[in-house]
Amino acid sequence: MAGILYAIPTPLGASPEESLPVSALLTVRSLRDFAVENAKSARAFLSACGCDPKLASIVEIGDDIGALLQPLRDGRPLGLLSEAGCPAIADPGAKLVEAAHSEGIRVVPLVGPSSIVLALMASGLEGQRFAFCGYLPREKAQREKRIRELELRSRREGETQIFIETPYRNDSLLEALLATCAPQTRLCVASDLTMPTESVATAPIAAWRRKRHGIGKRAAIFLLLSAG
Repeated sequence: MAGILYAIPTPLGASPEESLPVSALLTVRSLRDFAVENAKSARAFLSACGCDPKLASIVEIGDDIGALLQPLRDGRPLGLLSEAGCPAIADPGAKLVEAAHSEGIRVVPLVGPSSIVLALMASGLEGQRFAFCGYLPREKAQREKRIRELELRSRREGETQIFIETPYRNDSLLEALLATCAPQTRLCVASDLTMPTESVATAPIAAWRRKRHGIGKRAAIFLLLSAG
């Protein structure tokens, strides 16, 4: 019988004992095989969970997804770790989950933090209808075109649009949003969630334009809702 693939959320800022339930911690401590986005951060996470990383097999996710499934084929459970947050969401672990399903292997998601959901919870924007849109284009003209598309979709569907950016491009994305969106469109920026420096701010674009302050190189989630 094949083993179980456990999708394990990792803390965004707090320690594992503060952000993961006991049941998830016990599962992590029982595992010996891990497929990870980054080996260094995975070892730090396992140490914080009370595991000895030296006793674990930690393999970074690469092109050979099939080889990562071998512990599961051999009947052993496998833990899937993102560098931060939920694995397989804006994360290379999605390929491993897809491969597991293709071989009929059971996938079990463990309870833990999701920056996308936490940001939506704290935003005050539409929580019945929302879409996670990943990263926006880097090139200026394409990015502005995509922002207009998302704003139109939000207005048409009454749907919150959620997207992310690498920290060093946060401020350029914010500037693009302020230059492109309608004054009444609401924007939320949630930064450093679960960290001491956490901040969540929601306001119309017109109010953001008056503030004119940057986000800096922080882990941030952007949420947009057109006023209709």
